[in-house]
Amino acid sequence: MAMNLGPTLGPHDEDEVISTINTTPLVDVMLVLLIIFLITIPVVTTSIKLDLPKEQNVVRQAKPETLIISVSKAGQIYLYDTPMKNTADLLERLKKFSAMKPQPEVQIRGDAQSEFESVGRVMYAVQRAGITQVGFITDPAP
Repeated sequence: MAMNLGPTLGPHDEDEVISTINTTPLVDVMLVLLIIFLITIPVVTTSIKLDLPKEQNVVRQAKPETLIISVSKAGQIYLYDTPMKNTADLLERLKKFSAMKPQPEVQIRGDAQSEFESVGRVMYAVQRAGITQVGFITDPAP
């Protein structure tokens, strides 16, 4: 007894071309990638638990008692509009303000093209004068 495995093809019969895309391998690859990401993402995101400060964009108005220190592109320091000879001169003037009660806030405005060293010297002078409230003024993003 012979086993029938399907219709036999004649000499003029041709196999039909299958024009649909087999998506099974694509789905398999996507599932494997999904599993890999589900396993690796918790490993990457777990670290030391910290309560980081939240970003706040608050419009600040300069009060009359606020000290505004500016650093130009060339590194020249200004207290309000008065040029300072050096950081020692700035320190002496800041000591007078640090004795006030309540202490005024200092706002440092550094030119974007100025060297960080110039702004760092101003920060050090403010710290040495004992002023505790210091802010940096920047232009808001468009």
